[in-house]
Amino acid sequence: MKAWVAAVLDFVCVIAFVASGIQAHAEADSLLRVAAPFLAALAIGWVVALPLRPPESLRAGVVIWLMTLVGGMLLRRTLGDGTAAAFILVATAFLAVTLLGWRGIAAMVMRRRAVE
Repeated sequence: MKAWVAAVLDFVCVIAFVASGIQAHAEADSLLRVAAPFLAALAIGWVVALPLRPPESLRAGVVIWLMTLVGGMLLRRTLGDGTAAAFILVATAFLAVTLLGWRGIAAMVMRRRAVE
């Protein structure tokens, strides 16, 4: 898998997380404003995980997930936005399922192709 494809999938996961939260809470916040801290943290996570090749590996995914989650929450807190415990739990679960989930599916597909 190309690294840019993995980066796009991660980007989509973060946007889906933010969009679902905005929709669930019927907020008028802009998607970009709410997503910005998590997208910045995602970019940092990618830089930190670069040595963990390939980027679609679960090992790289764990680093990217944790950096996105923790960095996003710290940036939100710095900007004066909320980081309630329930929000942190939902973010942890959603980002884990999506950022690690697509990597798990990719690993199964790659293993299956290698066997064939």
